[in-house]
Amino acid sequence: MSDFSEKRVQQQIRNFERAMDGYEGNEPFARYLTSFFKINKQMGSKDRKWTSRLCYNYFRLGKGATQLSQQKRLIIAEYLCETESPFVALFEPDWNLSLSLEEKIAFLKKLELLELDTIFPFKNYLSSAIDQVDFIQNQFLQPDLFIRIRKGKEKFVKAIFEAEQIGYKFITEQTVALANGTSLQRFKDLDGVIEVQDLSSQRTLKFMDALPKENWWDACAASGGKALLFLDKHPTTNLLVSDVRMSILRNLDERFERAGIKDYRKKIVDLTKDTTPILGVELFDGVILDAPCTGSGTWGRSPENISYFNAKKIDEFATLQKEIAKNVSLHLKVGKPLVYITCSVFEKENEEVIAYIQKELGYSLHSYKVLKGYYEKADSMFVARLIKL
Repeated sequence: MSDFSEKRVQQQIRNFERAMDGYEGNEPFARYLTSFFKINKQMGSKDRKWTSRLCYNYFRLGKGATQLSQQKRLIIAEYLCETESPFVALFEPDWNLSLSLEEKIAFLKKLELLELDTIFPFKNYLSSAIDQVDFIQNQFLQPDLFIRIRKGKEKFVKAIFEAEQIGYKFITEQTVALANGTSLQRFKDLDGVIEVQDLSSQRTLKFMDALPKENWWDACAASGGKALLFLDKHPTTNLLVSDVRMSILRNLDERFERAGIKDYRKKIVDLTKDTTPILGVELFDGVILDAPCTGSGTWGRSPENISYFNAKKIDEFATLQKEIAKNVSLHLKVGKPLVYITCSVFEKENEEVIAYIQKELGYSLHSYKVLKGYYEKADSMFVARLIKL
């Protein structure tokens, strides 16, 4: 980066400002940025990478240092997120980029430029199990890309990665961490062999114990990530997958086909309404409820939410989660488990919902865990296993 001239730095800042000026927070920034680049065809691949980097780093600052100019906040964000930055080198050459994140934050506090507790405006909503300082600090670290390997294919995948000189780290026998941005689409031999799935999401499997031949229901299956995870461990269970969106169930079908899974049932079900017209009186031996949520545990991947999220949505999601839990509970056998999952770090969506399930729906709490992905460059999640009384 030493060849980065002042003129080029200024050009990249202008690109950043143009991208930010057009964003209103009403769609994921990644989707907006794709449209922005299509419109601005004069931007080359390097320009697009720099604009992406600057924008995402800037969003990681959240509501911190709002008393400063946009450009000054960008320099602070670059300083906190990077170990090399031509922007910091030009505008703040005395700032030591080799310091640890904790040391950088302390340095900026000493300069009265940044207070850590201003960065994340929703800290009062966090689950009590979340370590606030560590969670907020880790918003400045880009999460890794995690994949899950089908049983028996570990050596095959490892051989491809080594032949292609792709850096990797095995977390478990089937879980691998890769650098964020690693492109896997070009490896057609890996179709159906690996699934992109966050580390914390994979760890929810420990709460999904099932017996052979049992009938289970993945009620909010989406594109099938949890269902594939479940079937990889419990291949003889009879699984029903459902979602309210046909388009996303088509994605599920494609993923299942690539993985060689054919024996499953699929239904379109709106879980906010009476489910008996579709499911009748059918009862299951287990239900996986990966509930719609704020997604606040994944904001390390979509940091624009720190600035644009409306706290009123927390109550809206909590109400929705309770309603869905009540409806799916009608189809669970007594003595059998409901596995409740969110990718949220907010207490109202997690501990308060399982308290409602216990008190109002008649369940006992078997076990639960706040999956603190912020310690492992992963998403943070909540999972609970409850038994119907």
